[in-house]
This record gives sequence, C-alpha cells and structure tokens, in this order.
Amino acid sequence: MPMLGFDPLYMILLLPCIALSALASLLVKTAFGKYSKVRCSSGLTGAAAAKRMLECNGVMDVRIERISGFLSDHYDPTAKVLRLSPDVHDGNSLASVGVACHEAGHALQHATSYVPLNLRTWLVPITSISSNFAIYVFFAGLLFQFKPLLMVGCAMFGAAVLFSLVTLPVEWDASARAKRHIVMAGVVSPDQSGSAGRVLNAAFLTYLAAAMSSLMTLFYYLLRSGLLGGRSRD
Repeated sequence: MPMLGFDPLYMILLLPCIALSALASLLVKTAFGKYSKVRCSSGLTGAAAAKRMLECNGVMDVRIERISGFLSDHYDPTAKVLRLSPDVHDGNSLASVGVACHEAGHALQHATSYVPLNLRTWLVPITSISSNFAIYVFFAGLLFQFKPLLMVGCAMFGAAVLFSLVTLPVEWDASARAKRHIVMAGVVSPDQSGSAGRVLNAAFLTYLAAAMSSLMTLFYYLLRSGLLGGRSRD
C-alpha cells in the first residue's frame, strides 16, 4: 500500500480541504489584520470586554488570564479560566474584543450546560489518545491483513472525526453569543457589530476545514482498508 502522505488518492481527497484551510487562514489573517487597526467604540480591551460580557450574563466565577502566543486564545472549562493572547488581552480593537468575546461565549456555554460543549469536553481525553495511535493500529491491520484491527483503527480515528464535527456547533454558537452580547453589553456600537462579526465568521472556516479534513481522512482509511467499496487496493 502507498504511504499515506504520498498516495495520490489521499491527496485528491484532501485537496479541497487544503484549499479551504488555506482560504480560511488567509481570511483570518486578513480580517484580524484589518480590524486590529479599528478601535472599538467603548475603548475596552479584550480582557475588559470579555469580563463585561460575562458579568452582564451573571457569570462571576471565570478568571481571565494573559498567555503568550498569537491567537492562542481559549477557554478552559475544567479550570474555568479564559486565557487570552497579548494582542487580544490588551488590545482595544474590534479584532481583539471580537476574539475575546468569542471565548467568553464558550464560558457562557459552560455556565448554561450547553450540551455540545459538554460532549466536546468529554471527548478531549479520548480523542487525544485515539488520534495518536489510530494510524499505527490501522497500518498494523493492513500489514497483517487483519480486518478486526483495521476496524479498530478506523473506529479510533472516528473519535477524532466526531470531535471535529461536535466542534462546529460549539464554535458557531460561541460566535453567535458573542455577536449578540457584544452589542448588548455595550462593548461595540451597533454599527460596528458587523465588522466584529467578520472576524468571527472567518475563524469559523478554520474549524470547518478541519472537520472536512478529518472526514476525508476517515473516508480514505475505509476505502484503502476495503471496509468501504470492496477489497483494499495495493
């Protein structure tokens, strides 16, 4: 069997995903670069905007921390900590408050027991293990022509696919909450909400590209193993 990264079939299946990922990355960088130069109407920093959004929704037990990195922002539901990169934490641009309020949207999801977020959190340890070992189990099944092992490898990678799919509604909902509350909390004026939303929309495409890539990789595994479409090809 051809090696995974050099198999023409795999590259053909993944090509649309690579194109979408490149487009998403370009849009994110373009949107963040453009709106990082536009000051939000309230003048609040990303950290202050996230705090106001949380407080307006009665969430008082989430810490906001500054971390290193570029766009390394995330919410940790296990520790109830919202971690923001320097540009987002300290910046008062539309891009900074947009990203910060998106992460605050995840904290609101956690506070309201949003089911997809709970499912994604539950899948994290499973996915971190299965995604690392799935390829080895899969290729061992191919090497020994042992169908049960092939099925286990595909099932293990399926956990990563499920994680990617569950991530889509989680990220979309967090952005929707940010778009809604960023105006209600007085972080940006109504006429600036559309610009802040463009940053959030561009970021969502990166998750869509990742989900598509996972799906196509699983489809490839199923085809090459013969579990889908007949016998595996040499």
